Amino acid sequence: MAESESTFTSRIRRRTPLVYGLLLATWATIIIWQVLEYRWVKESARTTLVNRSRDIAATLSVVIRSQRRFGGIVSQERLESALNELVRSGELISVALLNASGYVVAFAGKPLDLQTMDTTQQGEQWNDRSVTLVNLIDLGASVTPEGETNRPTIILSRRDTTNVVRNVERGFERGEPRPDDPGFPRPPDSVATNSATTNTAERAEGPRDRGGRPRFGRPFWMDEKEYQELTKKRGLHGLAVAMSTESFRTASLRDLWLRFVIGFLATVSVVGIGMAWQNLVKTSELQVYLLRASELNSHLREMNLAAAGLAHETRNPLNIVRGLAQMISKEPGTPEEIRGKSLQITDEVDRVTAQLNEFINYSRPREVRRSTIALGTVIGDVVRALQSDIDDKAIQLTTEEEGLTVEADAQLLRQVLFNLLINSIQAIPTHGEIQIVSRKSSATEAQLDVRDNGPGVSPENRSEIFKPYFTTHPKGTGLGLAVVQQIVLAHGWEIQYIPKEPKGAIFRLSRLKLPSKAG
Repeated sequence: MAESESTFTSRIRRRTPLVYGLLLATWATIIIWQVLEYRWVKESARTTLVNRSRDIAATLSVVIRSQRRFGGIVSQERLESALNELVRSGELISVALLNASGYVVAFAGKPLDLQTMDTTQQGEQWNDRSVTLVNLIDLGASVTPEGETNRPTIILSRRDTTNVVRNVERGFERGEPRPDDPGFPRPPDSVATNSATTNTAERAEGPRDRGGRPRFGRPFWMDEKEYQELTKKRGLHGLAVAMSTESFRTASLRDLWLRFVIGFLATVSVVGIGMAWQNLVKTSELQVYLLRASELNSHLREMNLAAAGLAHETRNPLNIVRGLAQMISKEPGTPEEIRGKSLQITDEVDRVTAQLNEFINYSRPREVRRSTIALGTVIGDVVRALQSDIDDKAIQLTTEEEGLTVEADAQLLRQVLFNLLINSIQAIPTHGEIQIVSRKSSATEAQLDVRDNGPGVSPENRSEIFKPYFTTHPKGTGLGLAVVQQIVLAHGWEIQYIPKEPKGAIFRLSRLKLPSKAG
């Protein structure tokens, strides 16, 4: 049986590195997976925010195209009013309309720091609270299939518009034809429409291309140089849109916490499984140790019984030897030398017999038969049994007890107290002092102290005094305190040595059970 358990333990021990390797690989896989998932979610949120900004830029382009009038001119005040409404409606922080040189021609929302960005190139810039995107709008001059030029959008303020009107009036004063004059240039007949409705729309909103979009040319009151200068300064070339990253940061932080919790749970699980496997290995080893200890204990129990039987059988021939020695010493004609030797034989036989009795007492199984006994009665019986030893050394013995009753085996409790008193009597000098004190330690337990003013126990021997055959007394057997320890363990009590100041020893018997009130 022990061999099979040992084989099982060795098999588990060999598999331990493989199990730990698999657990580590599983943990690393989960952590890497969560890191990649977090990066994917973060990039997805970033892409979503950028797409929303592009949608807003597309919406702005539609708004700008809808406000273009004759000559491709847009009122700056009306456009900024629409932009402000758009900024207040959502996560859009600010919008800046840029010319070809990257300067702002219209603005709404919070100020933008465009100096750190290349506004002539399309791109994005991220910071802690916002992301700024530059979206270039292709509203530059282009040639239509009909050969006409589509001019860029020009954003003018009221002051600039007033100047333009004045320039128009000056042009009229100089004799330049008005649009409704017969001499005003007209498009060729090949591009004229035959529909009355279309002619009406063109008169109201200007000419349109094949897609129905307005087609703007250079205003008639400007020459090409003036128009190019105005387009360079006030012509719309791009959009700078600043979006709040609050939604992006919230989504990223929420997903980060989720990944952290998953990683933490994975770590706890892996560590728990590793500790469980380690406990399994230790448990299997302990099972082998316990099995071997059980086999050894059984062997020792058999040896103990054999030794106890041998000790018991040895007492009979010793008693015969003692009797013969006494008979020889009492014979009338026995010489004094032989009588002295006979008395020495008797003393040695008594000493060996006492040791055998202690050994038999120590090896006897302790079967506790509990009953309710008066602690004071047990103390009185033991004191009377040792009264002659107490008187021989003129020992001053006092008792302090509260009339307690405890649940214990009366005979074994007497044995404990007897051995503790004998130990103190042997340790103290003539005219020494011994105190026996019993009191409650709690509502359900009591304790018993045996105190003396002897030399006490040296620190190096305090852990050895309850072991079998350890003694510092010349005539001691070394089994008295070992028997006490045995009886204490059988009852579930505790015994401890406490140094007494300034000198002496205290042997404290604690956790004696008081009878319950129901009993």
